[in-house]
Amino acid sequence: MHCQPSAIFKVYNWLKIKQTCLLCDERVDTAMPLCVECDAELPWLGPHCRVCALPLAVDGLTCGSCLKRPPPFSRVEAPWRYGFPVDALINGFKHQARWPIGRLLGDLLARHLAHAFDEGLPRPDLLLPVPLSPKRQRQRGFNQAQILAEVVSSALQLARRSDWLQRIGDPPAQQKLDAAARRRNLRGAFRLRPVAQPRGLHLALIDDVLTTGATAQQLARLLTRAGALRVDVYCLARTPAPGDH
Repeated sequence: MHCQPSAIFKVYNWLKIKQTCLLCDERVDTAMPLCVECDAELPWLGPHCRVCALPLAVDGLTCGSCLKRPPPFSRVEAPWRYGFPVDALINGFKHQARWPIGRLLGDLLARHLAHAFDEGLPRPDLLLPVPLSPKRQRQRGFNQAQILAEVVSSALQLARRSDWLQRIGDPPAQQKLDAAARRRNLRGAFRLRPVAQPRGLHLALIDDVLTTGATAQQLARLLTRAGALRVDVYCLARTPAPGDH
């Protein structure tokens, strides 16, 4: 079983002068281990739904699903479409415990959010990582959303809490399910811990990938019913609609 470092920031010297790009292995002199060329070639999200961030042909529109059934969250912020090489980076971090990749992804998400805040996106009061089931967290040894939240929190000086949300039981992994099965799979899957006090707050959920949005909707609904004023979702990547490549 992999073990999560007690302080990921102490494990890696992120500001060492000589390091290599994690994608092409070329030497870089930047603070992050990603060269300018590979950074530019990442699958940036482009035009997308202004609510759920679903990739669209034209920017500034709301997708049909959000118009028909507005989700309980206000906005999704994601820098990338879920595609190569971002998918490989996320899987390397998530399933192989490659800590430098996790730190890089967290820093890139923080960079994206800093730009969004400068463009007028309201800053949240608190970051909440999406929880894993106890069994899956024991197997993996860490919660990737929690590590991303730690990096973003430190970079942007945002408060975070990892003890407000709890996943109950051990439902099947979401990746292998269609949209309807995902929703059924998540019924009653989350609850607020007694320490949670969301009333009157603007909250932001942190996760790695948004696919159907079922997890984000369940958690946002739980938080808004408990009095949260607004819930946003910050993730690394948004999957396109089926058939949209």
